[in-house]
Amino acid sequence: MIPDRLEKTLESLFSFDMAEEVERISTGIQDHLRVRLRKRGLVVGLSGGVDSSVAAALGSRAVGPDKVLGLILSETESAPSGEERAQTLANQLGIPTKVEDISPILEAIGCYRWRDAAIKKVIPEYGPNWKSKLVISGGLTDPYTHFLVVAQDPEGNETRERLRLEEYLEVLAGTNFKQRVRKTLEYAHADRLNYAVLGTPNRVEFDQGFFVKNGDGSADIKPIAHLYKSQVYMLARHLGVPEEICGATPTTDTYSLPQSQDEFYFGLPYWEMDLALLFFNQGRPISALAEALGIDETRAGLVYSSIEQKRRTTAPLHWSGLLLDSVEGPITSPG
Repeated sequence: MIPDRLEKTLESLFSFDMAEEVERISTGIQDHLRVRLRKRGLVVGLSGGVDSSVAAALGSRAVGPDKVLGLILSETESAPSGEERAQTLANQLGIPTKVEDISPILEAIGCYRWRDAAIKKVIPEYGPNWKSKLVISGGLTDPYTHFLVVAQDPEGNETRERLRLEEYLEVLAGTNFKQRVRKTLEYAHADRLNYAVLGTPNRVEFDQGFFVKNGDGSADIKPIAHLYKSQVYMLARHLGVPEEICGATPTTDTYSLPQSQDEFYFGLPYWEMDLALLFFNQGRPISALAEALGIDETRAGLVYSSIEQKRRTTAPLHWSGLLLDSVEGPITSPG
């Protein structure tokens, strides 16, 4: 929940003409579909979160609900509430949906097997019916970042262990299958319908590389990548997105234990991350961020350093395949 002391600050810093923005985004989607992509409609993956809900609502306004397909792609570790919220949103918008359980695909491809084998290396007793998640540590409290694996046995007892780089990468490689399988299905349906895929990242996710390359980072149009999360919430309420979605805590929907985005990646709740990135982009001094967040300047400096570090380390996620020499003929960018 946003602290009372920050609510007015967020509202003043992130307020914008929402009606005008809805019109601008809708027109942009229409133009991209007609002129550049030459597609008939849109496919969007619905997670039950605010970002995909706003993207779907904007797409529906742009092309009409009958030309938007909502995909609800749950798996055995997805929270049931996400699927329920996604269906509620689709019913409200009047868009058709297709629900698929991707667990058999993930099982066959090794998603759970890869992850569990890596966790077992650091928690030998880890086994069937255990639940787990990754938690980021450091970075905003000291200059060094590392990850912990949090595992819970069937009786509810919790174990925390630091992951070595090798095991961290193995867990990441396994769980990234989830985003890549979902995106594969989005493009499969887009191909059969001659539709474009609508992406759902907000500005902080896009800027800080909080996405999987060739997974949730792939899309033909990313209509809200310029909007801070606070603005996405504002737009959600303006568009009439159900309150159960607007009030839900942002999650990764990746691990079997409940996991917020800040404990996995950002280290800050979204409203503080929004402020930090805004101040960083505006060139405001560390002291200004410290005052706004009510923290000391040392910690505020670490927040700025984390923003810079994530931009550097995740830059390749934004790149397409690199060429060793120029190639005449193909149009390789939309510019």
